[in-house]
Formats: sequence, structure tokens, C-alpha cells
Amino acid sequence: MAPRLSEPVRAGGKLVDNLRSHLEPLSGEPSDYNTLLDLIGNSRLALLGEASHGTKEFYRERIRITQRLMTEKGFTAVAVEADWPDAWRVNRYVRGLSDDADATAALAGFKRFPAWMWRNTEVRDFIEWLREYNAGHGRQKQVGFYGIDLYSLFSSMQAVLEYLDRTDPEAARRARARYACFDHAKEDSQAYGNGASIGLSASCEDEAAEQLREMNRLAANMPATRGLERDEVFCAQQNARLVRNAEVYYRNMFRGRVSSWNLRDSHMMETLRALDGHLGASGTPAHIAVWAHNSHLGDASVTELGEIGEWNVGQLARDHYGGDAVLVGFSTHRGWVTAAAEWDEPPQRKRVRAGLAGSWEDVFHQTGAARFLLPLRGNTSLRPLLSERRLQRAIGVIYRPETERQSHYFHTRLADQFDAVIHLDQTSALEPLDRGHVWANPEPPETYPSGV
Repeated sequence: MAPRLSEPVRAGGKLVDNLRSHLEPLSGEPSDYNTLLDLIGNSRLALLGEASHGTKEFYRERIRITQRLMTEKGFTAVAVEADWPDAWRVNRYVRGLSDDADATAALAGFKRFPAWMWRNTEVRDFIEWLREYNAGHGRQKQVGFYGIDLYSLFSSMQAVLEYLDRTDPEAARRARARYACFDHAKEDSQAYGNGASIGLSASCEDEAAEQLREMNRLAANMPATRGLERDEVFCAQQNARLVRNAEVYYRNMFRGRVSSWNLRDSHMMETLRALDGHLGASGTPAHIAVWAHNSHLGDASVTELGEIGEWNVGQLARDHYGGDAVLVGFSTHRGWVTAAAEWDEPPQRKRVRAGLAGSWEDVFHQTGAARFLLPLRGNTSLRPLLSERRLQRAIGVIYRPETERQSHYFHTRLADQFDAVIHLDQTSALEPLDRGHVWANPEPPETYPSGV
């Protein structure tokens, strides 16, 4: 079922006028997010979204919020839309456990496209800040950095083997025998999935599941008092879980978007619950800040995508945690973004077109407020204003402005999708650590060459 391409409804002046009284301006002062922190309260999950993977201000404001959650609310984990092994390297660095010389080195594991999502100046500076913050706290109060995505099939296998080589050579031998099933794919995840899905090569489903069962038994027998040793076995267990889930994902990715999307977000939620259990094993409930795209963290059940069968982390988090999960979305009207034109191409600094007429981005722009927080949860007077279905923009790692309506917009009921929204009317492009010639030379202005 294709998304409906009905014409957007232009926002009326009454809607915009009524909306203005609910906006909380963001001035850059420390008090900016007082209302949001009150809304989050003692919640277990603060899900902080982004309307693109390449907007500097989205990263910057998420960092500001997360720092306050750590210092004022006792949050001890940041879980991001990234591969587990690469994020674990950063986790070791911020806890003072690695040999990496600085944050740039600690982020070197992020090599897979799109590396700029995590190898950028905003994340680098936050990682250095986090390492310094952790240095002043005992182990139980330190904040970890974790990945919840599932693309790292082969690097996660290698991480399981490296852990077992250090701790149990006989178990490592058994793991190698199981993972040898994947050897024919030559570390090409999509080649494995394609061959296994059409019967050209054997499925390794049973082998991946059996290795996870063995790692689960190992983790279950590790006392909570074993500290760093328990962290390492949890990391290996999570890598084995990822291999099992990624095997299913790659085997199903050629069967359609809905199936692969749901498998991916189910894995993200499974990882969050496992992390929650691990961090809370001492008896103190975990509090986790989650960074991912709006399309993962807004409640899919109230969007056009939910109508075609997709679910996501935001919906699953509400199902499991109820009010203990707070969903925060971001939006922008226009500016610049770091994105690629096609998959696996270098990042470009691309101009973001003004929000489509009648979209939520357009509505927020019409208020005239440059930067604001819009609290939604519990705001009964606001709900009637935002219950109408409108278009919302989502820019991923690829941005195609020439087909923007079809490629980047879907309908949603904002009042039910998020608990709060942060709008930054004009934004700028995230700066990659590896900028390259293409990013450093952005596209010309829209008026070029006439200058009109």
C-alpha cells in the first residue's frame, strides 16, 4: 500500500494564533528546558529524536538536554542509533578504560556509511565532556554510551570470538564452528541475506540462535557484584544477540520495507530492555536517554506509516513503559543539512527547502518564533489544535529535494505522536570529522546563476 499523496491543508490563521500562547521560547539560557525536565520527571526513558541525521542544532540541543538529565535526574546511559561494537569502544573511552588518545580516536570505529552520524564535531565534543564528567564520579554513577542498531553482523561475530578467546578458549572453538556457517558470504551482510532468502546458500539461523543461548547462560551465571567483568560478558552477550537478530533481518530485508523496518526497531527495543535490565541489576532502576531519528522515536501507531503495518521504538516503548517513556520530537523549517544524494556516497552540505505548505513545519514557521519548545503531554487545551493529520518531514541519511513530497513527508497526528516537540526554524549542517571535498563545497544558492 503506497502512502497517500493528498494535498496538504493550509494552516489557518486561527490555528497559528492559538498555538502561539503554548510556545516556550528557547533563548540559549540554562533554564530553557525546565518545563521539559519537569515533564520527564523520574521517567525511565527520555527518547530524544531528530528530523534529520545531519542537522547540527538537533545534536546540540539533544546534548544540552542529556547533560541536564545526567546532572539533575541521575541518568546513567545514552543509547544511540548506532552499531553496538563501535559505540562500545566509545563507552570504554568515556569510562577511562581504553587506550584511545582522544574522542576522535575513540570514534574511529564508525566507518560504515553514514559515518558522519557519529564522527562529527558535536558528538566529539560531547564525548570529551562525558569522559571528564565520568572521571569525577564512581563507577555506579558514570554514564555509559551504547549502540542499539543491528547492522554490525560480522563485526559483532568477531567481538564475541575475541571475548571468548580471552576468557574461555573451548567456548571460543564452539563459537567459531557455529559462525563458520557465515563464511561463504565473505563478510557481506546483504550477500548473505540474499543468498539465504532465496535458497542459494544455507541459512545460519540455528547456529546464531545456539550461540546466543550459550552466551545467555554465561551471562546468567555472572554475579552482579563482578563489576567490569560483568560488563564485558554483557557486551559479548549483546553482540551474540545482535548476530541472531541481524541474521533474521538480512534474510528478510528483500521481502519488503515493513518487515525489515519492524525487525530493526524490535531489535532496538530489545536492546534497550536488555540494557535497562543490566544497568538496573544492582537494584537502582536505570534511566536512559535515547538518541535516534523521529521516525524511530515518535509513536508510529498514529502516523501514516503505522497504517501500513510499521511499528517503531516509540510505540513499543509506550507499550512497555507507559508514562515512563517520554517521546520528544524535533523539527525545522529550512536551512542546511549533511546528507548524501545516494546510499554509500560522500556526505554533502545540502540546502533544506522550506517546509511544504500546510505541513507541521509550515505551521510552526508561521508562528514567527525562531526556536521553541511545545509541551504536548497533559496539555488538554492544546490537543484539539494538533489532532488534525498533517504532513511531517523526515530527512534520513539521503536527502532528495527534487522528490521531497514523495521521499520525505508522511501524515501524522502530532498531539499523539510525541509528548513534546522542539522546533528550530532555521538550522545548519552537521560538520563531519571527515569533511572531504564534496561537503566543503556546498550546492549553489537557489538563485544561481541569475542572482534574482
